[in-house]
Amino acid sequence: MTGTQTGAPGPAYGGPAGSTADEPFWHPALFYRGQDEYLAGTVPFLAEGLAADEPVAVAVPSWRLGPLRDALAAEAGAAAELVRWLDMTAAGRNPGRIIPGVLREFADRHPDRRVRIIGEPIWPSRTPVEYPACAQHEALINPAFAGRAVSILCPYDVDGLDRSVVDEAARTHPVLIDGDGARPSRSYAPGMVMDDHNEPLPAPEQPTDLRQLPFDIDNLDVPRALVTRYAAAAGLPDKTVLDVELVVSELTANSIRHGGGAGVLRLWHDATHLVVEISDSGHLTDPLAGRRPVTPDTLGGRGLLLVNQLADLVRVHTGPDGTTVRTYFAR
Repeated sequence: MTGTQTGAPGPAYGGPAGSTADEPFWHPALFYRGQDEYLAGTVPFLAEGLAADEPVAVAVPSWRLGPLRDALAAEAGAAAELVRWLDMTAAGRNPGRIIPGVLREFADRHPDRRVRIIGEPIWPSRTPVEYPACAQHEALINPAFAGRAVSILCPYDVDGLDRSVVDEAARTHPVLIDGDGARPSRSYAPGMVMDDHNEPLPAPEQPTDLRQLPFDIDNLDVPRALVTRYAAAAGLPDKTVLDVELVVSELTANSIRHGGGAGVLRLWHDATHLVVEISDSGHLTDPLAGRRPVTPDTLGGRGLLLVNQLADLVRVHTGPDGTTVRTYFAR
């Protein structure tokens, strides 16, 4: 994890966008109440980036895109058309997809320039099942971009989110911005957030048709066949059935190569999701596994990355005694 970063106070909400003397990466949380404060904190950040000829991207929930685009057009004129706009409820539905598929995907297009991004991965309708993956994502942004010339502003809806979520944002962001300006976070501890949310996954509540299947190298075709039939019977579209089969193929192969040569498949469904879980005796020691983009000439390293791309949510618990990867697919 990177050390604590600070930023000189800027506008009431916009804050500074540049680097510190020791660390070019800047990752503040913006605490806002209502749309006026939201726009006051985000529009200057974007306009300053455009004025400095920085590549700019916005990944926020769909209901924020229109007002933000209109306000930026009024502030920056035609330059607002240079911004890349993304609906985070789609692009970041699975928080494990945001670093490789949204933030790095944009930043890596401009390796020789400072880039500026607004990313809002947590909104009030995020579920308790999703939230731990969101918090881990925010913690992992710091090591993922350490040393890079990138500014990532993360808005938090203080009125709509639980107080515990806002408090934890102060642990994953080295700089905090609110109506009083920008200040260093006194509780910044992203490693502790990762550890706190790396806990055994809760047992499913009221699962339907729970299945369990041990596997090893001699019967790898059986888990794939089982999940294909199961997903189709659960009413998932053909494309999603193929995604589920591919996810199981990648995870079971990982268990054979890195998880002691065997594992256990569990699957069930409820009213909203099909859930596929793979457990084995391996231990994931790299917290960014599955969140680093992989170049075409790289051998390996694509399994968990592909799982994050295909699933609607991925939850992981890992430790010396083993690893469980639980994936969710919307029905």
